[in-house]
Amino acid sequence: MGKEKQDIHILLAEDDSNLGFVVQDNLKSNGYKVTLCPDGETALRTFANDHFDLCILDVMMPKKDGFEVAKTIRDVNKEVPIVFLTAKTMQEDKVKGFMLGADDYITKPFDFQEFILRIESILRRTKVLTQKEEEVVGNYKIGSYDFDIKNQVLIHPSEEKRLTKKETRILSFLCEHLNDIAPRELILKNIWGTDDYFSGRSMDVFISKLRKYLSKDESIQISNIHGVGFKLEVKS
Repeated sequence: MGKEKQDIHILLAEDDSNLGFVVQDNLKSNGYKVTLCPDGETALRTFANDHFDLCILDVMMPKKDGFEVAKTIRDVNKEVPIVFLTAKTMQEDKVKGFMLGADDYITKPFDFQEFILRIESILRRTKVLTQKEEEVVGNYKIGSYDFDIKNQVLIHPSEEKRLTKKETRILSFLCEHLNDIAPRELILKNIWGTDDYFSGRSMDVFISKLRKYLSKDESIQISNIHGVGFKLEVKS
């Protein structure tokens, strides 16, 4: 059973005091309880002494960086969602973050509305935040396609394709991480309920179908980031 916003406690580790205050203030304004830590060592001590529902970790921190903090947290807690918040945009850094068990990787500078939406998407996917049915509906623009989630339809100027429930859920997941990596393990656990070999093969088949459905727009690509996940990209 998910929690209401006011019951969700977020650990925020950010050494830039100005940015840390602004992020904390935005999260609090959206109803969350937030504890701000200025470095990695403080974050680990704080995590050990309280219960947290989500960890937001800056990568470049003094004493212990975000990757070290995430690894230690994962050693003691496999379930708590982890988000990296960083100015680093190198692909290998993102891969390292997801290999450590991160749920998302948000690069600075960022739009705070998008930031909050991505945080809430993670909290709903991981069943931390109570999910109301009306929050599930919506639309995405993918290149020349319109994706109607509620009606499970992918619309191109030349045709409409009705999707299955599972196709809709996978494409929604990819859209939430548009132009970024959607972790393979997280897709499997949230949609198949397991990340075993056979579920992985099934997911690969569904990804191939989605590539075909989106093939009328050459600017759209679903890339396989080997061992990490998939990236839905729309190239300009």
